[in-house]
Amino acid sequence: MTFPYEEFDLTDVQTYPLASRPSKARREDFARPWAPSSGMAGLLDSLPKMLAASDFRAVVAAMRSARAADRGLVWGFGAHLLKVGLGPVLIDLMARGYVSAIAINGAGVIHDTEIALAGQTSEDVDAALGAGQFGMSEETGRGVNDAITEGVGRGLGLGQSVVEWLAALEPAHADVSVLCAAARLNVPVTVHVAIGTDIIHMHPSASGAAIGEGSLRDFRYLTSHVSRLAGGVYLNIGSAVLLPEVFLKAVSLVRNRGIALDGLTTVNMDFLKMYRAETNVVRRPVAGIGKGYSLTGHHELMLPLLAAAL
Repeated sequence: MTFPYEEFDLTDVQTYPLASRPSKARREDFARPWAPSSGMAGLLDSLPKMLAASDFRAVVAAMRSARAADRGLVWGFGAHLLKVGLGPVLIDLMARGYVSAIAINGAGVIHDTEIALAGQTSEDVDAALGAGQFGMSEETGRGVNDAITEGVGRGLGLGQSVVEWLAALEPAHADVSVLCAAARLNVPVTVHVAIGTDIIHMHPSASGAAIGEGSLRDFRYLTSHVSRLAGGVYLNIGSAVLLPEVFLKAVSLVRNRGIALDGLTTVNMDFLKMYRAETNVVRRPVAGIGKGYSLTGHHELMLPLLAAAL
């Protein structure tokens, strides 16, 4: 059958008083103009009490609580944090007791080493690739590879090896190097490598045996760090694949040993929400035992804001 042109009968439509309805946006939760005299605390309080602003406050509260209770705060991040100039901000957080351990990828080691040695990093790949010069810095390739081979040969992890080597050089720009700060402040650094992804793997001095052994040792160190995160915080800053996968495996090992992670808070900070970070950091590890948060935005804005809030 076909339907006729017939207006719907609205005669008995039911309504209710607006004031009787529960609503999600209420004036008491609205933002307020910030008063500069109120400082950073006033800025936080002026934000709306909903959605991302509420999540941001919750992350700040969790990190403050973890620090006050001497719980762990483990930071995992890729090289982008360093390449956009945020090393000094992280170093300040390290000095203020907001970093218990650091987990980075292989690119993080490379870029921080170049910052320490030369005060600059991040070459122009498009310009260098055609000439066959991409990734061929002598100091970076030979220095980092030799440090790994020597340190791992002494039983160190990959992170320990590079941290000790770089700090011993007393490089000109050590004050803005996260690795040098880690040596100075006794913050452990683990490095998690995918073979073939980093420029140092192109150099003849690269030892697959040392890189593999050192990175596996670092995975076990990281798992030990994760085992201490009950009531603590794990932050993933800008790693879309590698560190979320490594973190999830560390969590699995910890739980296999029957170690509780109750009260764990996980945080993913990136300018896009990516599957593995959302699944392996924000959702799965804290299911039923803690809370996970996503703070979406550019690192060069979000991390200084978080540090200032802390």
